[in-house]
Amino acid sequence: MLGCVIHGAGDLRVEEVPVPVPGPGQALVAVRYGGVCGSDLHYWRHGGVGDFRLREPMLPGHEVVGTVVSYGDGASGPATGTAVAVHPATPCGVCPECADGRRNVCRDTRYLGSAARFPHVQGGFAARIVVPAEQLRSLPAGLEPRRAALAEPLSVALHAVRRAGEVAGRQVLVTGAGPIGCLVVAAAKAAGAAKVTVTDLLPRALEYGRVAGADALVRADDPQDAGWPDEVDVAIEASGVAAGLDACLRRVRRGGVVVQLGMLPPGQSPFAGNLVVSREIELRGSFRFDGEFDAALDLLAAGSALDGLVSAVLPARDAESAFALAADRSRSCKVLLDFGS
Repeated sequence: MLGCVIHGAGDLRVEEVPVPVPGPGQALVAVRYGGVCGSDLHYWRHGGVGDFRLREPMLPGHEVVGTVVSYGDGASGPATGTAVAVHPATPCGVCPECADGRRNVCRDTRYLGSAARFPHVQGGFAARIVVPAEQLRSLPAGLEPRRAALAEPLSVALHAVRRAGEVAGRQVLVTGAGPIGCLVVAAAKAAGAAKVTVTDLLPRALEYGRVAGADALVRADDPQDAGWPDEVDVAIEASGVAAGLDACLRRVRRGGVVVQLGMLPPGQSPFAGNLVVSREIELRGSFRFDGEFDAALDLLAAGSALDGLVSAVLPARDAESAFALAADRSRSCKVLLDFGS
């Protein structure tokens, strides 16, 4: 079958890979769409994400939708032929974090398309994949697979907004209008935020922020931009750069909440820590998601407002072109691979 395999930095190959066989408790899924994520791009361009380095060839991809083909022994779930989205995380269920209901920060989790473990957890960019049957989610009525491919990144955004606490009726700043930042905008609006301002360096990215529902768009490199709010109640950093975190800390009100969602570069980053102290700002991290996956599917089923964030759908055989397009934020937002074409 066709698979997209990263062999090292800059080495992405579309090649024939073995068709997997579902084992006990597993399901075989025919993949239709897979969304190219920022972490996939890091594996492709740099051979790793943060401290997680490629040590063997790996199928990337964790934003996956498809149809059920078959089950292994003892496994059950949606009927064969059912359209499903795949929750990409397999938490251990026994560590202190899992016991505390925080499975998204499980210390021994397995995540599709991740080099955090060795052997690596192979991802979803192949015509057929095997996953634990309990991670399948039937698509709600009326939700097309193309839109459902946004469920995983939308889940990340929903979790970040929930980490911020109550946002209904409040002013929210989102730094970074990449795919995740745009979905944070949508999640904040869905949670009842009174006004959401999004910042970015690129005009095209800001236009995607408008599609997501932003009330104000700001050029991040222009401190005189009239769209900058004097202060906000909540700021969510989704750019993954130190300047974005600095903007959040300087724009949030005293006693406000800043959520760090973007993954900052490895090593030390400049940090306005004195503002956290003198203004009693609450700085919270946000990592992946858990139950938000089901909420994301329901939100996507409720309307087509986010369809415009899918900027391109390319055949899986053109994966290298798709990755290059996804890496060019002046031309794209969310890029999907189509394994059914």
